[in-house]
Amino acid sequence: MKQTITQLIPVFGLLVTLFAGPAFSQEGRGLPELTISGLDGKEVNTSTIDNQGKPFVISFWATWCRPCIQELNAIDEIYDQWQEHGFKLIAISTDDARTRHNVLPMVKGRGWEYAFYLDENGDFRRAMGVHLIPHTFILNGSGEVVYQHTAFSEGMEWVMFDFLMELLE
Repeated sequence: MKQTITQLIPVFGLLVTLFAGPAFSQEGRGLPELTISGLDGKEVNTSTIDNQGKPFVISFWATWCRPCIQELNAIDEIYDQWQEHGFKLIAISTDDARTRHNVLPMVKGRGWEYAFYLDENGDFRRAMGVHLIPHTFILNGSGEVVYQHTAFSEGMEWVMFDFLMELLE
């Protein structure tokens, strides 16, 4: 029985990604007006997050989430190419008070150069309809959500890159 359940977990994850991933109502909307903080403690209004007219990615993640770490590591491997085209990734940690202290050491230890913010109370996560992580949004140059997905599998970093390139055209 254990073997059967273990074999079904990846299938269930794929079904959640296919059926729940892009189904939330954020597409075509801008970012809500909420306050989050940077790793330096400075507060930022989420509605002001942009990329100077170029598309960008927002990824909700947590230090304890293996697929989240895989996604951020995979993007890191090709992030120089993203930056050559003016794309950026904004990583929103959903770690709460119990695990928040792990965020900065993980970011520094892995050498990630993304913009990192903390959504410790979960207001931004809830406003964006994030129920599973990683939950990644692609926004166009106007700051409107045009695509989103949950989960991560190898190669998705290139799919996102290609989609960002299409948004430039």
